[in-house]
Amino acid sequence: MSNISTDQHSINNDLVISFLNIRRAIGVLGISLPIIMVLGVLILTDCNAVQPSISDYYYTRMGSVFVGVMCAVALFLFCYKGYKKDWIASKLACFFALGVAFFPTMGPDKANVCNYLGRNSTNTTSLIHYVSATLFFLTLAFFCLFLFTKTSGDITPEKIKRNRIYRICGYTIIACIVLLALYSLAIELKLWNIVSPLRGWKPIFVLEALALWAFGFSWLTKGEFILKDN
Repeated sequence: MSNISTDQHSINNDLVISFLNIRRAIGVLGISLPIIMVLGVLILTDCNAVQPSISDYYYTRMGSVFVGVMCAVALFLFCYKGYKKDWIASKLACFFALGVAFFPTMGPDKANVCNYLGRNSTNTTSLIHYVSATLFFLTLAFFCLFLFTKTSGDITPEKIKRNRIYRICGYTIIACIVLLALYSLAIELKLWNIVSPLRGWKPIFVLEALALWAFGFSWLTKGEFILKDN
């Protein structure tokens, strides 16, 4: 009986460790994606410019890496277990991540030296990409604000600190989505007095990177990379 109990305890520990590792892996992928894209293109190709958005890296020599990372995120989200809401949210996020990976944005001009593929997407495919990306980030914000903040027992001091981080990350993601929508609206309305001064700062890329870093940091925190309970 003692051996059975010990074996079961060991199995439970292994499951907990695997669960935490999935969370940490998701966090690392989210944080590293913008960095890998920029450094990869600058080091390995003749393209010396930071792309207008992270999604535009699909058309560079790092495009296969972009798709691979998004598929890896989707896989980890698909394998993520939890309560019913966690399970549903993770599967939706997985689906939206695949939408981002396999339905590319319009991309840079075909003649652009950074456009390694020498082609562009269609308006319909690009629309699916934007919708998938928006829903992906909204689902991640939902994780931060409503799922990660839950607790099944006494709230420890570390849990209180973690909840602050989750909320900061969640509101950061939402703020980035709103600012991206406003910037895109300004482009559609041809408000060049607003768009032109900002364009050089790559606002879409910056906001997407901030949202990904917030997403990644929240999952690292959930994986007990920091502020671990005793």
